[in-house]
Amino acid sequence: MKYRFLGRSGLKVSVLSFGSWVTFGEQVGEDAAYESMKIAYDAGVNFFDNAEAYADGQSEIIMGNIIKRAGWKRSDLVLSTKIFWGGEGPNDQGLSFKHIKEGTEAALQRLQTDYVDLIFCHRPDKHTPIEETVWAMNQMITEGKALYWGTSEWSAGEIRKAYDIARRDHLRPPLMEQPQYNMFHREKVEQEFAPLYDEIRLGTTIWSPLASGLLTGKYNDGIPEGSRLAMEEYNWLRERLLETEDGRQKLKKVQKLAKIADELGIPLSQLALAWCAKNTDVSTVITGASKPEQVEQNMKAVEVIDLLTPDLMDAIETVLDNKPEKTSDFRTN
Repeated sequence: MKYRFLGRSGLKVSVLSFGSWVTFGEQVGEDAAYESMKIAYDAGVNFFDNAEAYADGQSEIIMGNIIKRAGWKRSDLVLSTKIFWGGEGPNDQGLSFKHIKEGTEAALQRLQTDYVDLIFCHRPDKHTPIEETVWAMNQMITEGKALYWGTSEWSAGEIRKAYDIARRDHLRPPLMEQPQYNMFHREKVEQEFAPLYDEIRLGTTIWSPLASGLLTGKYNDGIPEGSRLAMEEYNWLRERLLETEDGRQKLKKVQKLAKIADELGIPLSQLALAWCAKNTDVSTVITGASKPEQVEQNMKAVEVIDLLTPDLMDAIETVLDNKPEKTSDFRTN
């Protein structure tokens, strides 16, 4: 496993990490989740991502049970939660001081831990002043309930505003952002955030590196039974990915990318994960899986990173034909 510093901090996170969105408590039970996490841990993964909203808190309960069952040393783990959607009550959502405090404490109980290493504002909250959110996140760190805080799916402007408020008021500023990033979703990471990597040394913990499974190639010939897009609650995602002209064009690109992967003798999923990790502005690539064997396969993507030569990256770029404009090439290792 390779490790990178998370932004400007001294915290090292595995370049491939493991998240529980969609799967824990929805697609898989605790035993299968245990096997998946153990494979990831044994491969060197130290960052495990979660959120209060995942499976209405059940995902955090499962992860907490697994960590206790496995007997892993807490200092070997980097755990996260994300706060925004905590329940149905009028104060159970958003980024008010009240919900951040109560949501964090509830998440810690479910995870069976005294603190999380990373706490994220799961979305921007247009109803709560950013000043209030910055102060609340700083307080969670002061109380020892979190070590670092960051954002998820915030704009560069919102992140910069939060950073400036924190510096002005001598508070802990946001360290990391969790944006969607993959071969088909590039603008925010490669273009919008580009100034923040140098100016505030922003870290990124990117999600959906396989574009909800599209970049595994498993949807090239239809929707497999038991897959995410076969689930009724993800009808909206299936329609967007597979039943639009944009989706159909992406499927054609996936088929071409699969040929590149075949020439390397690797699964397309490993190529897609390695491509994300090749961007050194990405601190860690959050992987997920519904089956332990998928985790085992994904972890091998670390070995593919160094195979992505400039010529191979150019060949991939030719297929994708979607490089964001007005931005320099992202830094690669």
